Order: sequence, then C-alpha cells, then structure tokens
Amino acid sequence: TRCTAGTWRWSTAPVAAGAAIPSVDAVVTARRGLALAVLTADCTPVLLADPVAGVAGAAHAGRPGLVAGVVPAAVEAMTALGADPARIVARTGPAVCGRCYEVPAEMREAVAEVVPAAWAETSWGTPAVDVVAGVHAQLAEAGVAHAHRSPVCTLESRDHFSYRRDRVTGRLAGYVWLD
Repeated sequence: TRCTAGTWRWSTAPVAAGAAIPSVDAVVTARRGLALAVLTADCTPVLLADPVAGVAGAAHAGRPGLVAGVVPAAVEAMTALGADPARIVARTGPAVCGRCYEVPAEMREAVAEVVPAAWAETSWGTPAVDVVAGVHAQLAEAGVAHAHRSPVCTLESRDHFSYRRDRVTGRLAGYVWLD
C-alpha cells in the first residue's frame, strides 16, 4: 500500500524484487524481513510496527502530509493488513521542532484548523508549526498508545541534516522491519 500527497494508491500485486517504488509519503507491509525506509531532513520520519500481526509501516510527515493525514492513513492501512492500533509501536525520529519551524501566521492557522496540536510559537516569538506534536496527536487519535519521540531538533543539532538551517540538501534515513 502506498500514499503520496495524502492520496492512497492500493496495489494487490506484490512489488517485484529490485523494483523501484514511486516517490510516496508512506509504505506499509505485512511481509516479514522486508525493510521499509523513510528519508527526511527536517520533516518527521514515522516508523510503525505491530510485531504480533507482523505489519510495519514508514511515513514521511512534513507539514503538507500532516494536514493530508498521511500518518492516520498509514495506521489505517496497517489495520487493513491485520495490525491493531493498540499494539502498534510508533517512533518519530529527528525533525525540526515547533520552537524552530517558523511559518507565516496564516499558514500556522490553516494547519491548526486541521491539527490543533501543531499550533506553535518559535523560541523568538513568531508563528510556528510543530509537526512532531501534530503527528503524535494523530497517532493518539488513531489509537496508537505506544508512541515515542526523538528529542532531537534537526535545525538545532549540527549532527543532523537540516535544509532549513544550511540550505544544503542532505537526508536522514529511518528503517523499520520485522523478523
């Protein structure tokens, strides 16, 4: 199952070994041993697993994906494959934090209309969006009780890529799989 820009594309055929998957915001699988990856810089990587059902997922949640509901859609797709949200363990990785993700006030309000938990203010007092907080609110609303977040802000940490900070493209990779 694949998602891009909030639109799910369902496929009943397995992906052939070595075949490229088009650019998408989320992938889920019930195939044990298949590693799923998500590449991010400042956006929020979300890794999901239900070890009992043998279902895993990986999602890329930037501001547009947060508003489009990519993470709840990934949980829903995992549920369709036999996962139980109460058993899903979720982990968000390093991402730009709400203290640093400055946006125009109108953008903050538009995001907060859809995901109120994402409303934020920068550490210097300007409008911001907290995508990580928004993702965790969506996970809780979807019934995912075991959600853990990285304390790392990519903009604040020189050990992590941040396009917002450096204007240089680099990527962090997050992987999830079940044996």
